[in-house]
Amino acid sequence: MTAHLFVYGTLRPGEVRWRHLEPFVVGDGIDTSVAGEVYDTGLDYPAARFGGDTRIKGRVYELTRVDEALAHLDMVEGAVRGLYQRVKVTTESGHEAWAYECGDPTLLVRHLPTGDWADR
Repeated sequence: MTAHLFVYGTLRPGEVRWRHLEPFVVGDGIDTSVAGEVYDTGLDYPAARFGGDTRIKGRVYELTRVDEALAHLDMVEGAVRGLYQRVKVTTESGHEAWAYECGDPTLLVRHLPTGDWADR
């Protein structure tokens, strides 16, 4: 079972949705990246598409109570409404992890060439 989550936007520490992830986090996480591109949606949150030659910067966390954590985060991230879908990715640090990929192409408003939501 995949028990890690890669985060690149509002689920990161200091961001507005961190409070939804923090209760399920084991340890401090690891800065890493994943193949893909990140976009500013213009709605105060990012959207990502995974794969390709460019990198998305983020952090990978081990999760506790994995089923409960993922069910809660699916609701928070709009996976149940089709805005995002939870997919498996492999991080540069070698972790197989869940991540939330954009499921609505209209959200891909402005490409962030650095691959880092913090650089918006």
